[in-house]
Amino acid sequence: MSAWTTRLERFVARQLIGLPASWQTKLSGQPPIQIDGLTLHPEIQVLLAAWKWRGGFSLRADSAGAARASFRTEALRHAIDCELPSVRDFSIETPAGPLPVRHYCAGASGAPLLVFFHGGGFVLGNLDTHDGPCRLLCRHSGLDVLSVDYRLSPEHPFPAAVEDALAAFRWAARHAEDLGADAARVCVGGDSAGGNLSAVVAQQTRRTAGPTPKAQLLIYPYLDALEESPSAKLFDTGFVLDREDRSWFSDQYLPRGLDRSDPRLSPLRIEDASGLAAAYVVTAGFDPLRDDGEAYARKLASAGVRTTLRRYDGFVHGFLNLVGVSPASRAIVLETAAAFGAFVREAPAAPGSGQAELELAPQRRSFS
Repeated sequence: MSAWTTRLERFVARQLIGLPASWQTKLSGQPPIQIDGLTLHPEIQVLLAAWKWRGGFSLRADSAGAARASFRTEALRHAIDCELPSVRDFSIETPAGPLPVRHYCAGASGAPLLVFFHGGGFVLGNLDTHDGPCRLLCRHSGLDVLSVDYRLSPEHPFPAAVEDALAAFRWAARHAEDLGADAARVCVGGDSAGGNLSAVVAQQTRRTAGPTPKAQLLIYPYLDALEESPSAKLFDTGFVLDREDRSWFSDQYLPRGLDRSDPRLSPLRIEDASGLAAAYVVTAGFDPLRDDGEAYARKLASAGVRTTLRRYDGFVHGFLNLVGVSPASRAIVLETAAAFGAFVREAPAAPGSGQAELELAPQRRSFS
């Protein structure tokens, strides 16, 4: 697809989003979509319709390379630029070899550091697909961000991504001061597959001699490879990350015969969640992964972990990558960034040492 075509489609999408909500719904060709007591946001409804008009949208393809190229095109079409004091690329040394990273500096010396793992089903995504979201998270949270380009499947199946995530976090904890950040406040976070890796890092580093995260940011995380939740069945088609996408990702990432209850793959399956880092969990109402994210938040809170859960009712999986075309999605990301920044600064000194709380605050916004 040419750069001109990409710019044209982005222009059209922005024009649709700029219309009144009632017009957006009418242009989508159907009445407001309501499922499970929730109403799809008009911006999202018209975007889904626009994807359908141009032939549909799928995360999978005939090959991982083709899927990555398509995902990158979509991500850049919906990206946003955000100026920061400093953004630089370099590589860190890990047991598996050099690992590319991108460091975003918020500007204040001694800021907390968020080690960020991008989404993409462990198959798609890189530093560029999540550059815009990372810039927004950095600027509006006041945290520095270290985005990690971990190894992808099928070339590097499970547990390669887990190994890279652990190595990146441990490197960041050792070198935070070299980056100008606070070594005592190194966090992990990510969206979808990146949320999975963040949860796994928090679990795997618990009660070890090494560093543990100060907090974890889990944005519509993938948490269970064993069973399908009710939301997975409710939203198995038509709302991004459909059943066939999820199956395709699993085929790429998981070696045959793997125990899918392994917490390194299914962090929701951990038996004892006590002592884990404080967690800020974000879910989307029309997301097949919604129920697993909310079940994990409740499990953490029940185990004594300080936990905040935010559900954005009218939104779909992947809204983090819609910030350049959907003002409503961008508002969520800005709100998440600011809230997580405050959450980190209020987190207890040691994991599990604060009073457990589960703050469930569904966001029911007016669409008129």
